[in-house]
Amino acid sequence: MAALRRRRYPAMAAINITPLVDVVLCMLIIFMLTAPYIQGGVEVNLPETETRDVIVKEGPVISVTATRQVFFQEQAVALADLEGLLEPYAADKATIPVYLRCDEEVPYGFVLKLMAAVEKQGFVNLSLVADQPVSTPAGGRRR
Repeated sequence: MAALRRRRYPAMAAINITPLVDVVLCMLIIFMLTAPYIQGGVEVNLPETETRDVIVKEGPVISVTATRQVFFQEQAVALADLEGLLEPYAADKATIPVYLRCDEEVPYGFVLKLMAAVEKQGFVNLSLVADQPVSTPAGGRRR
């Protein structure tokens, strides 16, 4: 009897790849759609300017909104509290970059106060963050 059952239902040796490909493509689309939202940080309207090639190295990020609210990493702080927050990075202050992201509406004087507060701590590598302008096609119009 057992031999008859084996013959009726032979083992299936082929793997159906179609459902696997469907799932992988769906996941790829989901990741492509959500990737721009994963980039965290404080919403700041950065000025557009052409700069040198982007060199990315990990470091603390200070953001300033148009209302002059200061954020360290993503935490709202007072300007006077930056000294204590930068202290864990003091051992590498000669090499570690401090990134300053300011809204384009922030007055120049306020940006200078912020830069002075960072440089007073001994950090020599202060980088201003800007958006790269969108390249224009040969016709000269932006889309």
